[in-house]
Amino acid sequence: MSCDIIADVHGEREALECLLYKLGYRCRAGTWRHPGRLAIFLGDLIDRGPDARGVVRLVRGMVEAGSARCVLGNHEFNAIAYHTRDPRQPEQHLRPHTERNTDQHADTLTSYAGHEAALESDLAWFRSLPFWLEHEGLRVVHAAWRPPSMAVIEAAELGPSEDWPETTPEAFDSDTPIGAALEEVLKGVEWTLPDGMHFSDKDGNPRSAVRVRWWDARPGLRWCDVGFGPSSLMAVLPDSRVPAGQPELSYPAEAPPVLFGHYWLDGRPAPQACNVACLDYSVARGGDLVAYRWDGEPMLSAEDFVAVPGEAHA
Repeated sequence: MSCDIIADVHGEREALECLLYKLGYRCRAGTWRHPGRLAIFLGDLIDRGPDARGVVRLVRGMVEAGSARCVLGNHEFNAIAYHTRDPRQPEQHLRPHTERNTDQHADTLTSYAGHEAALESDLAWFRSLPFWLEHEGLRVVHAAWRPPSMAVIEAAELGPSEDWPETTPEAFDSDTPIGAALEEVLKGVEWTLPDGMHFSDKDGNPRSAVRVRWWDARPGLRWCDVGFGPSSLMAVLPDSRVPAGQPELSYPAEAPPVLFGHYWLDGRPAPQACNVACLDYSVARGGDLVAYRWDGEPMLSAEDFVAVPGEAHA
């Protein structure tokens, strides 16, 4: 079946409805459907935008009706942890309720205020989502298609099920093998910058590690060539060479096409390689909500991106 892959919605329900309509979907009996296509969502349905609950209700309804599929994003992963008690320390949560973590989740908390039963139900649904999908020759994941990390996750028999956070709390600790594997798949591969260098991320937080092009990064290239993210990040990365010691990362040109979100790009949507494309173009920061129309082709094309502005509903 032909697919429309849709990146990080981040609570922008009206923009999502505009995009679905542009793609030929129509809302019938309360569910968005297309007569001949399947929607695939790349996670990060929540946080940052004004209607996380509405987005989850819409996407979950499509998934349960068979007109869509969805993978887990890091914001759903974080939400699960934020609302789950740590079985090792019951007075604590798996994601601490620090000011920073609460601020990041604040728009979702506001959206669900007074709808606590819906929040509990949707958190259980998040727990049931897969970490990645392969669909008829297409691969989708939230941040990085990393077979070594995927093997660790599969070996741990982690998800999708409703009880995995309590039975595997170490999944939320990046210092453990399973936690590190999930970090790569859901948040991308990061390399530490040299000589104590740092930059500010989109939320103003200082960072000393940069997300890299997991499909094409290796020692000897310049930091500004291996880094991946919005143009503001690329502008501050050094042009010095990545030292030896970092692994060589690649995604074979003959492998199935892989689509992902997560990286807050800007500019005109285009593939990053012949079979690699990021679809996150910062809808919650004034950018576009982007989809890719896939009809089975092994080579991706800039002509198959479809976008609506985040202010489409304004």
